[in-house]
Amino acid sequence: MRLKDKVAVVTGGARGIGKAISTLFASEGAKVIIWDLLEAGKDLASAIADQDQVAEFTNISVTDKNGIEIEAERIYQKYGKIDILINNAGITKDRTLHKMSEAEWDAVIDVNLKGVFLCTQVISKYMKEAGYGRIVSAASNVGLRGNFGQTNYSATKAGVIAMSKTWTMELGKYGITANALAPGFTLTEMTDQIPKEHIDGIKSQIPLQKAATPMDIAYGYLYLASDEASYVSGICLTIDGGISR
Repeated sequence: MRLKDKVAVVTGGARGIGKAISTLFASEGAKVIIWDLLEAGKDLASAIADQDQVAEFTNISVTDKNGIEIEAERIYQKYGKIDILINNAGITKDRTLHKMSEAEWDAVIDVNLKGVFLCTQVISKYMKEAGYGRIVSAASNVGLRGNFGQTNYSATKAGVIAMSKTWTMELGKYGITANALAPGFTLTEMTDQIPKEHIDGIKSQIPLQKAATPMDIAYGYLYLASDEASYVSGICLTIDGGISR
């Protein structure tokens, strides 16, 4: 087991890529704490526990610093450590530049960028004390190349990459690695609403000619969270079928 006895916090861990991460990490021996606003996280934690693995669910917003501090301290008191932070929570509010409202800009910045900052700021203190930590934050290939109608989202994902590189410099001496992971087009519950012809058009642009599954992405998180990646820090691992080549 690659994460045996590790304690991992997975934000946005209730569905999609986050669900795959939570499930995979638990199967690899981690004690998984799912942070999400979706009650589906409670059902997921129960399903994982039914497999004789360890998972918990907490209804929490990544924009609530006080809640994050209280929950992180609870985890520390219960398990004595927090080894892994997966900053996966994120939202989209897509519009072209001149149609995007200030509220739509602020909402995406608040969750995708500030949320990553707050969770990392709080949890990394426990990692510093322990002299060990793995921080992996969700970027996107659009943070590398932009995307039509995603000024806000692209900006946050580029920011996540830059923050990860900064944390590598600030936290490395404490035995903490910080990396970003940039998925490409991935089939999740959110993409179920996209017309098939549009999905086919996206696939045709991908060198591998197919979309990713959530588990395709989760295995990248597993690598960066494991001791196999103990000398990997400050990178953005792109998993997008080659479209960002």
